Amino acid sequence: MKITPIQVNSVNPYNKQQRKINATASTSTITDKIEISATAKEMSTISAERAQKIQKLKEQIQTGEYKVDARKVAEDMLKYYRY
Repeated sequence: MKITPIQVNSVNPYNKQQRKINATASTSTITDKIEISATAKEMSTISAERAQKIQKLKEQIQTGEYKVDARKVAEDMLKYYRY
């Protein structure tokens, strides 16, 4: 059984539609804008004493002296998930 198209123009019916979409997309300019709240800006800044604590922890981790207190971690996790 041989199937032949009824109309010659129906070879690619989406071609004209694609041209319309591309034409409308290129004429409009859409820009994204990001705003950071004052609270987020405050959270991103690190105090001097916190920076020293972080540096001390990094040094302990690199030298292998840092030990994790498993009991303290477990207690803090329980507090977090209970409330």
